[in-house]
Amino acid sequence: MRLFISPRLQAITIYRNSDMLTDIRRKDIAELYRTPILQQTAFWSIVKRKVGQQSVAMNFKINRRSVFAASEVDAWIHSDILVIIRPLSKDACMAYVPYGPELMPDNEFQGMFLEELSECLRPFLPKNCCLIRYDLCWEVYWAKEKSPTALGDVWGTEPAVRTQEMRLNFRTINWNLRKAYSNNLPTNTMFIDLLPDLETILERMKPKTRYNIRLSQRKGVVVRRGDRRDLPLWYALYTETANRNGIVLNDIRYFEAILTAKSDKTKSPAEVFFLIAELDHQPLAALILVISAHRGSYLYGASSSHHRQVMPAYALQWEAIRISKEKGCKEYDLFGISPGAEQTHQMYGLYRFKNGFGGELFQSLGCWDYPLEQNQYLQFKQLELNNRFLRS
Repeated sequence: MRLFISPRLQAITIYRNSDMLTDIRRKDIAELYRTPILQQTAFWSIVKRKVGQQSVAMNFKINRRSVFAASEVDAWIHSDILVIIRPLSKDACMAYVPYGPELMPDNEFQGMFLEELSECLRPFLPKNCCLIRYDLCWEVYWAKEKSPTALGDVWGTEPAVRTQEMRLNFRTINWNLRKAYSNNLPTNTMFIDLLPDLETILERMKPKTRYNIRLSQRKGVVVRRGDRRDLPLWYALYTETANRNGIVLNDIRYFEAILTAKSDKTKSPAEVFFLIAELDHQPLAALILVISAHRGSYLYGASSSHHRQVMPAYALQWEAIRISKEKGCKEYDLFGISPGAEQTHQMYGLYRFKNGFGGELFQSLGCWDYPLEQNQYLQFKQLELNNRFLRS
C-alpha cells in the first residue's frame, strides 16, 4: 500500500500499489496498435484533430493474471488507449475514452483495472482535467441473464444504477467510478458474422430483408462510391434524415474530416467507403462505411423521403456487407439500435431494420466517470443534466 495525496481531490486517499500496470508512457498517435475498434485508432484521432479536438495516446503493460482469473500464464499483455481531450469551459476539460480501453478484464477485476488505469493516466492529463470518462465497449454482465421478449429475442434486464456502481467498484480503493447520466456512443449494436460465404450470409437474414435486398436490385437501384465532391449531396440527405427523426446535426466539417483523414502511415489505419444509392441517377440514400482491422462499421446513414418503396437502404447495407467481406473483415457492425424489441423506444425502428440482417445482439456498459476534481465534476454533472454538455 502507498499513501496517495491528491490536492485536486482535496482528500488523502489510500491507493493500492498492486503492480497491475507497468510501462505507462505517452506515445505518438501513429503508434496506436491496430484494432477493430474504430474509435481507438490513429485514424479516429486524426478525424478529431481536424475538428479541433486534441488527443493523447498512452501505452501500458498489464500482467495477465491480474485481470484473468483462469489464466495459468504469468505473462504481460501489451496494450494502449486513445484519450480525447474535450473542453468543458474556460477553466475545465474532460478526458474522454471512446470505446476504450479495448482490454476487457474478468468482471471481478474490472473496477480495480479502471481505478489503477485512471490514476496512472492522471499525471499525463491537463491540470484542469476534472474527470476521465470511459465509454466502455465491454459487454454487460447481465447479458447472459436471459428473459424472453415479444419477438423471441432474449437478454437480461438492466440493473439499477446503484447496483451497477456497487458491482463495478468491487475491490476498488477509492470507490470513485460513477455511472454517467447518459451515453455518448451507442451501447447496443448487432454484429454480422462475415466468415461464411455471401450466399450463407444472405440466407441467415430474415426473409423480408432478403426480399427487400433483391427488390432494390429489380427496381434498378444502383450503389456507387462517392467522394469529397459529394459532401453537399450527403449533407442534404443527412439534414433531411436528422429533421425527420429529431436528431441533432453534426457540422459538415465533421464528415469532411472523416472522408479526408489519412492514416495509412500509422499502425492503426482505417479505410473509408462513401456509398450512395441512386435510382435513375437520383440520390435516395447514402452510407459511410469504415473498415479497421477485421471489422467493417456502419458509421452513418441518411436517406430521402422519396422513393422509399424501392428499398435503397437495403441495397446500401448489402453493398457495405459485400465490401467488408471482400476486404477480409470477419464481422460487420451495424452500430446503434434499441436495447431490445421495445416498440416505445426511440431507436426501435433501427432495431427492427437492422435485426433483419441476421446479426447477433451486443450490449456494452456505456459511459462511466472517474472524477479527478470533485467540485468541478459536480458542476459538470449538473450541466449534463441540463443537456448543455458537448456531444461526442
